Amino acid sequence: MTPVDEVEFERIYDASPEELWRAWTDPEQIRQWWGPDNVIIPECEADPRVGGRIYIVMEAGEAMGPYKGTRWPMEGEYVKMEENSMLAYSAKSWTEGSRENTEIDQTCELYLYPEDSGSKLKLKITLNSVGPDAKAAAEGMRYGFAQHFDKLTGFLAARRS
Repeated sequence: MTPVDEVEFERIYDASPEELWRAWTDPEQIRQWWGPDNVIIPECEADPRVGGRIYIVMEAGEAMGPYKGTRWPMEGEYVKMEENSMLAYSAKSWTEGSRENTEIDQTCELYLYPEDSGSKLKLKITLNSVGPDAKAAAEGMRYGFAQHFDKLTGFLAARRS
């Protein structure tokens, strides 16, 4: 299958690869920082092993106006893993209530590298298919993930205080 698009991100964090690993694999930590601004995570499961399930539901908060209460589930499976350095998962995400038209099929590869007193995080997202009503969501991924990574920075900083 030819990918529809690929998006890559890179960030430096003032945290060890082990701290970042836990933030990406522990459901209680994921709930605290996952997603763009103004969403909550009412449901989260992560079984970080090859073949294990990842399931995260984002829900629009009050500040998202007419989208308030809209839910965006993501369900997938971990396909590759090297503890504290690499994980990959295949997943599908959609808008609850209109999965057929809003589904995004994606593969995500996360790499963690020690860097001075912190870590470098690289994330590559390959969009395999995008539903006809999900094109705007797919195009907004760069913006949404910038917020996502900013929230991770704040989460990690708060844990160190």
